[in-house]
Amino acid sequence: MHIAFLTPEYPHPRTGPAAGLGTSIKNMATALADKGVKISVFIFDQQEDDIFTENGIRFHFIKHRSFKILGWYLHRKFLQNYLNKHIAVDKIDAIEAPDWTGITAFMKLRCPLVIRMNGSDAYFCKLENRKQKQKNFWFEKLALQGADHLLSVSNFTAEETRKIFQLKKKIITIPNSIDVKRFLPQHEKKEKEVILYFGSLIRKKGLLELPDIFNRIVEQMPAAKFRLAGKDVRDIRTGRSTRELMEEQFSPVAAKKVEWLGNLPYDNILEEIAKAQVVVLPSFAEALPMTWIEAMAMEKALVTSDIGWAQEVMINGETGYTVGPKDHGLYAEKVLEILNNPGLAKQVGKAARERVLEKFSTEVVVEENIAFYEGVVRKT
Repeated sequence: MHIAFLTPEYPHPRTGPAAGLGTSIKNMATALADKGVKISVFIFDQQEDDIFTENGIRFHFIKHRSFKILGWYLHRKFLQNYLNKHIAVDKIDAIEAPDWTGITAFMKLRCPLVIRMNGSDAYFCKLENRKQKQKNFWFEKLALQGADHLLSVSNFTAEETRKIFQLKKKIITIPNSIDVKRFLPQHEKKEKEVILYFGSLIRKKGLLELPDIFNRIVEQMPAAKFRLAGKDVRDIRTGRSTRELMEEQFSPVAAKKVEWLGNLPYDNILEEIAKAQVVVLPSFAEALPMTWIEAMAMEKALVTSDIGWAQEVMINGETGYTVGPKDHGLYAEKVLEILNNPGLAKQVGKAARERVLEKFSTEVVVEENIAFYEGVVRKT
């Protein structure tokens, strides 16, 4: 088989920043290539045009083009023509694209199109109770309706997306995955009473709930330390720095216990995860969060949110705790329960890694993807 991925992001030294979408694509593309599947990755909106092969994967860097009028349409048609050329020349059997802003709307491709739901703009707007731009809704609906096959990274995301766009097609759920050989326990690095958040500093990740939660923790455990690793994002509602909004909410005592680590290289992030005694991830909006799975794979005790997708990742009371992000008292209580009980932290951490090995390891998920794509190719 020859499978291609169309994406606006991918973790590579020559591309721009990549978030969870790009990371999940890289994990799967690499795993499929290792299994002997031919893989091409088309990354659009790049600084330059280039085609090269690296570690068995064929990369297409597609330079951003500007159009004076109807750019939203002509950009998609340009990508369509580029893809169709390589579908014919390279004998590509299927192309996968994300649902975000409907990049494949108006495209007519010469092979089956698969859209994997990692969370559309409409999906996140609904979870965050934000108004969506009408054109984005239109693009996403057209793209999903025009796809030959639909995948989702969680059942929750599949059903919410189905409701939003009134989809009738079958949606198959295959979760994101991680390399469990990279995300390994490093218990010798663990530091006492250290709480970690890692990821973007942004409202939808529950960041504005964390100051009051930590204030409550410090009242009962003055030695507790809170570290935050991630890029500061301008708040969508106020236009201000999320970090600034948070700093205003910490008590004077708690503020002295907070360490802002900034946007770190990923190897440094792994170091910080290893040091933490408990990881807090109180997000309001996810599809299937890579950060949760990565921390679980490293046998970390987690306290996460309890919304929708959370039940597909965490088992409350077994792999950690799931708590409503707005319930600051209970959230602080669960963090303290772990901080005060190293045996419990070890127990839930081990259960968390076992869950990842069983459900989210690349070795397991790659076989699900191969079986899915073999079915797609057989039907063409």
